[in-house]
Amino acid sequence: MNVDLLIAEIGSTTTVVNAFSGLTAGCPVFVGQGMAATSIAEGDVTRGLDRAREDLARTLAVDSVSSDHYFATSSAAGGLSMTVHGLVPEMTVRAAREAALGSGAVIRMVTAGRLGVYDLEEIQAIAPRIIMVAGGVDGGERETALHNFNKLTEHFPQIPVLYAGNADNLREIRAIAGERGVRLYVTENVYPSLDRLNVEPARLIIQRIFEEHIVEAPGMAHIHETVTGRIMPTPGAVMAMTERLYHVFGDLMTFDVGGATTDIHSVTEGSEDLRLYQTEPEPFAKRTVEGDLGVYINRSHVIRAMSPRERSALLPDYEANLSLVPEIPVNDGQIALLLPLVKTCCREALERHAGRLSEQFTTRGRQMTVRGRDLTAVRAIIATGGALTKLPGAAAVIGEILSVPSADRLYPGEKSRIMMDHLYLMASCGVMADTYPDAATKLMLDSLRIS
Repeated sequence: MNVDLLIAEIGSTTTVVNAFSGLTAGCPVFVGQGMAATSIAEGDVTRGLDRAREDLARTLAVDSVSSDHYFATSSAAGGLSMTVHGLVPEMTVRAAREAALGSGAVIRMVTAGRLGVYDLEEIQAIAPRIIMVAGGVDGGERETALHNFNKLTEHFPQIPVLYAGNADNLREIRAIAGERGVRLYVTENVYPSLDRLNVEPARLIIQRIFEEHIVEAPGMAHIHETVTGRIMPTPGAVMAMTERLYHVFGDLMTFDVGGATTDIHSVTEGSEDLRLYQTEPEPFAKRTVEGDLGVYINRSHVIRAMSPRERSALLPDYEANLSLVPEIPVNDGQIALLLPLVKTCCREALERHAGRLSEQFTTRGRQMTVRGRDLTAVRAIIATGGALTKLPGAAAVIGEILSVPSADRLYPGEKSRIMMDHLYLMASCGVMADTYPDAATKLMLDSLRIS
């Protein structure tokens, strides 16, 4: 059987292959899906990919499935390990972090100000795949970014560096990189002025670097021999589709719960009523990745993150039984064991993503302030990721979380519409959208069901 496009989503625990046809004829069709456990432990992720394609063929009752084109998304390499170094935490460091998270990178370290000896020792222990240097608005402070770039390239000339700071430093930055043979990427300042974030150019470059370094996962080098299109970081693909759906639903957010991480994506300017109380600018599209919240690889972390009430509801032998559940659960009993983990992942990730409303006492009296992400204008919520889409009843936990009132957290309202990506297509549609934008949107809308 031949189809227009196959898209592989290679995750930390599961590998999914989706098949599509009719993409150029104006009538896109989701043909079918195959799934298998990701085979990182076997030293070659292509084995799991082959099994997912075999599962797809069995589902479609054919001998095999071929395609005209083949795209992929991946988080199997654990994301792009990165350290970020800027000037002021509330400004350039924060902007650089937003750009990195939105691209699928995993932030291992963030610093503000001049790097010291112990900072350099920590970076050496982390061994990031890329280092990001920011700092100073355009036309502003220059010395901190230059100092940090000089120290980093002196100690780690083998690590690529992305410079996204004060544009006045570019001549010196390029000269230092050239003298030391450092692989340098340059993009626009992530914080060009005091009141403006500019994360998208850096985000696109980090995505490109991710593709160049995706071969870090065991067996990923062979993926390039098969894929005819780009390989996109799975979180970046979900973010891209979330941004595209903003034009359909307005302010929205996406929960993506997987075996290793829980990501939340939101596209909103927040409530107009609260905008005056914002203490710092927020990006229009924002992603947070919680590397300690996952229903398989990070189960022990999730259990520790449970509230006392959540933990008291567990059966006495819960953890012993949970340890027997495989990457892909096979019966209702195993699914029931995973649902408490899903709820904790969603609750904890939302708490970290959302901002808070607080009071401050100033010389002018008591004032309300908003710190962080205001989600009160969100009216559409999408549930995606293996844990939410493949476990019956999992998406209902989002409604349960929002039904509990919070005095200070800026959560979406209880009446927000929750939609399930019931075909599990969001990442695939995100990577498809560059080549087939109309088809990607239609397929994604066809996959959404009100929970």
